[in-house]
Amino acid sequence: MDNCIFCKIVAGKIPSKIVYEDDEVIAFNDINPAAPVHVLIVPREHIPTLADANEKHTALLGRMMLLAPKLAAELGGGYQHTPEGPMGGFKTLVNSGPDGGQEVYHLHLHIMGGPRPWRSER
Repeated sequence: MDNCIFCKIVAGKIPSKIVYEDDEVIAFNDINPAAPVHVLIVPREHIPTLADANEKHTALLGRMMLLAPKLAAELGGGYQHTPEGPMGGFKTLVNSGPDGGQEVYHLHLHIMGGPRPWRSER
């Protein structure tokens, strides 16, 4: 897609801080982070929304979801079990359509982790 900013990032026409890439997906830091770790996983194939994905995208979607915890852990926003209990954590989010908050119409998975600034002290 000629006007898609994520297609331009995938093609290397717009610089971004890439944290992972392979033949199917690319992951880069969000330009307007909402958390200490905020990365987007974007398929190289232009799929406008999650609602536009179909059965042929099953493996791709699963791959994106399995990549999320690995990247969160590598970037300092991972989840772990400790003797004291669960520690850390991250959130995944896919916005779909205008009422779903989607701003860029190229499927992307947000990974947000690290200390949450809105979290109250216990």
